[in-house]
Amino acid sequence: MYISTIPNRKSPPAILLRESFRENGKVKNRTLANLSHWNPARIQALRRALRGDFDQAAPSEAALGPIFGVLFVLKQIAEALGMSGALGRTRIAKLGLFLILARVAHQGSRLSAVRWAQDHAVSEVLGLDSFEEDDLYAALDDLCARQKKIEQELFRIYLRRKGAPPRLFLYDVTSSYLEGERNALGEFGYNRDGKKGKLQIVLGLLTDAEGEPLAARVFAGNTADPVTVVDQIQILQEQFQVQEFIFVGDRGMVKSKGITALHEAHLRYITALTDPQIRRLLGQKVLQLELFNEQVCEVEDQGVRYILRKNPSEAERERHRMEDKFEKLGRKIAARNEEVQNKPRCQPEAGQRKLQAWAERHKLTGLVGWKLEGRRLVWERQEKAIERALELAGCYVVTTDVLKQNMGAQEVHDSYVSLQKVERDFRALKTGLLEVRPVFVRKESRTRGHVFCCLLALKLSREMERRLREKFGTTDSNPHAITLPDALRALHSLCLLQYKIDEKTTVTKLPQPTANQQRILTALGVSLPATT
Repeated sequence: MYISTIPNRKSPPAILLRESFRENGKVKNRTLANLSHWNPARIQALRRALRGDFDQAAPSEAALGPIFGVLFVLKQIAEALGMSGALGRTRIAKLGLFLILARVAHQGSRLSAVRWAQDHAVSEVLGLDSFEEDDLYAALDDLCARQKKIEQELFRIYLRRKGAPPRLFLYDVTSSYLEGERNALGEFGYNRDGKKGKLQIVLGLLTDAEGEPLAARVFAGNTADPVTVVDQIQILQEQFQVQEFIFVGDRGMVKSKGITALHEAHLRYITALTDPQIRRLLGQKVLQLELFNEQVCEVEDQGVRYILRKNPSEAERERHRMEDKFEKLGRKIAARNEEVQNKPRCQPEAGQRKLQAWAERHKLTGLVGWKLEGRRLVWERQEKAIERALELAGCYVVTTDVLKQNMGAQEVHDSYVSLQKVERDFRALKTGLLEVRPVFVRKESRTRGHVFCCLLALKLSREMERRLREKFGTTDSNPHAITLPDALRALHSLCLLQYKIDEKTTVTKLPQPTANQQRILTALGVSLPATT
């Protein structure tokens, strides 16, 4: 047998595997296979094998090659979501895709991603040659510059999958602290991370009614929540071309400015009232305490609907939390009095100021009376003030301007409760799988690119979780269910095998997956390639 190259006039040459034979004393040739579609390196290896170049080669043991399973599976899911196509096929786009896949499988900084890539089949899966940290920073800049176009393309894919735009859009904000002091968007603001003295940025996440992320925006760290609402309206109407929808925002977010912007855009909203707003309506007799019950109750006033409900279990938890604070305060006061008694130079006034500051931090101001009897600090619970503070325990009010004929009271209530799905997304982004924080980058474009990268990684991880959940259920119902972290750990052990034939030739093979790996691949709907 031999390989023959047959030239074509206007096409690439045909590569044929042929053999010679004799018939009636004449030498003839026949074609066994057309190898034109083979990789040139593979054709050359076969040509050498037919010549007998490997006849004397000693068989070698397989050497463990780069990790293949994780990147390959993540890339297949990204392609199924249309993410690879939306990003593009250029090298900078492939680097952006690598950052997204690495965010799901590895997290960490750009420098750690470069080190992580050294152990993974980046070239075989993504077609990327070697890259450095600066290349990944350039990819963040590119993601920021093309964010709107990528979001638009992914939304078009979403519409093809769903058939119509969502009726409800959920929106919420959070903050994320920064390392360092030179981030272009870093400011001091309302800190949700409990990191005192840290600059922060504010993140806004827009999702559909099921919590599927559609867009993310980054704001300076001192941006108030209601100010961000106008940007979301522009995203939906100008970028996504959705003209009719109901905007669902967390309590205290959709205030006068946001409501005005929504009305000007002829849109409807669903939100909830803050505690001071509820008390003001109680004082105006628009609402009554007796209306708060476990079953929803509706009150309408001046075209605005108020959906009232009381959660008994949450009310009980609030009472327990309050009692725990009083018990802790009592122990602190007793310990301080004992210290004053045993140490004559100890000043009781200083202890009183310190304990009053503690009570203020734990929102007990006005609920406790203080006085000094000689050198002894005496405190007293203000029962009437405590009862007033707890009268709204577990009570909340959802408010909307959606017409009754379009949405019932229970549906309005449930739509607001759906914001828990956005909060779950935030947990995955910040403290769960994706670890958007702490943010180490400084430039504005790279900060926005980093957050957008995390948004796309969130879409990818949610899809993988959905597929695994459909196959294995959840750990609540099945203690042996395979979670996304379980699947990623299992796929990390699926490596390429490399056989060294001689000094010039190395053959790479993909081994058969284990039974557990095959279960995961089947659940995710991914098939491994026949060859690598």
